[in-house]
Amino acid sequence: MATNLLPTGHPSHDSRQVLTALEDGRARTLALVGNLSDEQLERVYSPIMSPLVWDLGHIAAYEDLWLAHRQAGLELLRGDLAELYDAFETPRAVRGQIDALGPAAAREYLRAVRARSVELISDARAGDANICEMVVRHELQHSETMRQTLAIAGLLSSADQARADEPLGGLDGWPDWLQIPAGEFEMGSPRAGFAYDNERPRHAVELAAFAIARRPVSSRSWMQFSEAGGYERPEWWSQEGWAWKQEQRISQHPAIAASNPQAPACHVSWYEAEAFATAHEARLPSEAEWERAATLPATAGGTGGPPGRARALEAVGRVWEWTRSSFGGYPGFVAHPYREYSEVFFGDRYRVLRGGSWATDARVANPRFRNWDLPQRRQIFAGLRLARAA
Repeated sequence: MATNLLPTGHPSHDSRQVLTALEDGRARTLALVGNLSDEQLERVYSPIMSPLVWDLGHIAAYEDLWLAHRQAGLELLRGDLAELYDAFETPRAVRGQIDALGPAAAREYLRAVRARSVELISDARAGDANICEMVVRHELQHSETMRQTLAIAGLLSSADQARADEPLGGLDGWPDWLQIPAGEFEMGSPRAGFAYDNERPRHAVELAAFAIARRPVSSRSWMQFSEAGGYERPEWWSQEGWAWKQEQRISQHPAIAASNPQAPACHVSWYEAEAFATAHEARLPSEAEWERAATLPATAGGTGGPPGRARALEAVGRVWEWTRSSFGGYPGFVAHPYREYSEVFFGDRYRVLRGGSWATDARVANPRFRNWDLPQRRQIFAGLRLARAA
């Protein structure tokens, strides 16, 4: 249930929109964990994931830090919890070992922080509208992270599982490639409106002609790859990827065989995605290629296809799609409002994902949003879309 803290006075129209967005996000968070026991909320299901109750406390601490403390200049509601719920001070590997708030106390912390946020926003004391939007999206993004944990635990709702298993559709037998001509395009988010720092500045990028698959790779295609020796043929893997596969004894993720064969393959690491592409005489798209294709009008870019068929990418937002690009700043990048959001992750260690997944809120997912993760990670709802030279 929602926290029911919308003000009874008359906040401005903009404030009302922020408050409604905050309350919608909170309702989704609480519904996500509403049927879970305290033991399920406190349990560690994976060393790379937080206990769900830690996420609840972190959501509250982040909101209080940005809206009450940094924007309104107030003391933190629970200064004693600041380090415990700081994602950098308390890494995931130790979050199940610390003395964090229990489920009832975490819910009360959420309620108390939100009560103060509502008051500050109603009185126009919460500051920058972009910071308010950042807080809204932060909670929405944690809803997806928490669903990752629920998937590992086998606790996804039947409704969520149905969304993940929805078939891709498409016309069987029709060439699956969208042809993109060479040319320049503007990459990144425009100056107006909300965007994360790593999406800016917008800049011109020149691309050679390329082809990109109209749809993500399906679970059926992935199982065919696996059955054809995909995890036994080192020539399809990078040296690093093969070493990881051998050391960790990696095989096809069990969720793929359990899913609808016509659904997008999910829980695929970058190393696996790269091997699949190599096996099919293709490659992963660069993030510039991906964004170029994903932002084309439905009636532009590409050749071929039956009469009346939309020629944009299909099924964007079903699974995060790995690109071959490392995560870094665009030319002229400026960190805002804090370095730890993205700049500290720049470099060759992380690979970029694009598009969003079935678990990504529509407010967050857009063609210019940049996600990133380590190439060995499989907990995310990630798959792939193939590309090749034109």
